[in-house]
Amino acid sequence: MLVVRSAGALRAARSESAAPVGFVPTMGYLHEGHLSLVHAARAECRMVVASIFVNPTQFAPGEDFERYPRDEPHDLALLEGAGVDLVFVPPVEELYSPGDTTRVTVSALSHMLEGARRPGHFDGVATVVAKLFHIVRPDRAYFGQKDAQQLAVIRHMTRDLLLPVTVVGCPTVREPDGLACSSRNVYLSAEQRAQAVALSGGLRAAEAAFAAGERDAEVLRRVARAPIEARPLASIDYLSLADAELLTEIQGRVTGPVLLSMAVAFGATHLLDNTTLRP
Repeated sequence: MLVVRSAGALRAARSESAAPVGFVPTMGYLHEGHLSLVHAARAECRMVVASIFVNPTQFAPGEDFERYPRDEPHDLALLEGAGVDLVFVPPVEELYSPGDTTRVTVSALSHMLEGARRPGHFDGVATVVAKLFHIVRPDRAYFGQKDAQQLAVIRHMTRDLLLPVTVVGCPTVREPDGLACSSRNVYLSAEQRAQAVALSGGLRAAEAAFAAGERDAEVLRRVARAPIEARPLASIDYLSLADAELLTEIQGRVTGPVLLSMAVAFGATHLLDNTTLRP
């Protein structure tokens, strides 16, 4: 496995690769969710490239950029074990030169749900992914469904900018008790961690109601909220039942695929989870 830290070195290594090239962009501190993306890329591509970059432009002032967990040696060992061929680990100045002011905005999708809670977050995500796509030039890029809004933003950005990349969404990987794998899970206290399973509990309850024939959007929201509201340490930032592609809130009866998504705070730690309900 080759590790490079400059765009020039990556392009040189990439020029010798055989297509198709699969790409897994990460912010490091890897877990089984990240590795599942690598495995998907390895199964479909002749070369697999990963990146490790904690992107400063997707963090708002006061968020956890400085304390975001980092462990590069462990990450590299995991990527090598998973069969990655090339890893891009750039310093900040490699992707953001002094005076950098250009940002990519996917208008409507970036300003609702997680975007409303974290203004500017998805501009940072779209910008860094566009830069990485430009440098790596992958044929396929792999992202987790756990960050469903991020996946939607990247799909729209890739389509709208006519980028020759197939964006692949991969299923959420969960801990044995149902909690979605996340780098931020390490911030949870033991008691918070025990109560955090309420997120997946709410999703499963809504899935069961939907499977039993419930189609009223507000009833499904209430069903999903109930297990979370029963946990004293949990605070719901938002719980959404929205069109699966446009992310606009559904009112009345569900007639097409919908995304049930949520952000729930445990102290200073915000966890995301979601599921798609299909009639």
